[in-house]
Amino acid sequence: MPGPRSYATVRPVSLYRRGGKRVLDVALALLLAPFALPVMLVAAVAIKLDSPGPVFHRAIRVGRGGRKFTFLKLRSMQVGAEELRGLLLHLNQAEGPAFKLHNDPRVTRVGKIIRKASLDELPQLWHVLVGDMSLVGPRPPFPEEVERYEPWMLRRLSVRPGLTCLWQIRGRSDLSFDEWMRLDIEYVERYSLALDLKILALTIPAVLSARGAY
Repeated sequence: MPGPRSYATVRPVSLYRRGGKRVLDVALALLLAPFALPVMLVAAVAIKLDSPGPVFHRAIRVGRGGRKFTFLKLRSMQVGAEELRGLLLHLNQAEGPAFKLHNDPRVTRVGKIIRKASLDELPQLWHVLVGDMSLVGPRPPFPEEVERYEPWMLRRLSVRPGLTCLWQIRGRSDLSFDEWMRLDIEYVERYSLALDLKILALTIPAVLSARGAY
């Protein structure tokens, strides 16, 4: 006799997941670009006047599927900050592979301001336009962080990384590393147009409050 019939069905992939998210990313990035460019120009002048070095900071980050890309931010630290990181590891205030430090001595005077207001993230609109990132998604990690991930954490790399995410509106750097990861996995499982719009809307007060930003 045949075995019991299974009535399990595969959940259909929503139109938003098939391509709508990418359309929203490009449309909003193009809409925001004219407002972001003057702010970046003012920030660039302030960075150059405050400390020697380039306006932009470039670093290798890991994107969807483990693909590496060159990540751009407005420079908020002194030149050579990456080389000095090893000397500060014993002061790390984050759990797990991440590195976070209150009053990081590598941060410049202007850097403290633009980091507090998340203005250093504005160049990432370019990454959204070219498809390396999304407006909403897990933040792109460093390769050395990914090497130390537990297997379940790799699930966060199944979507494009984003400018903002669930943990950024729920405490930012005040959360533990495992809480970051679990919120990112929650996002990967649940993301939709409604959730993305909610996160984008809540990002504004989160940035203005500067809670957990350092």
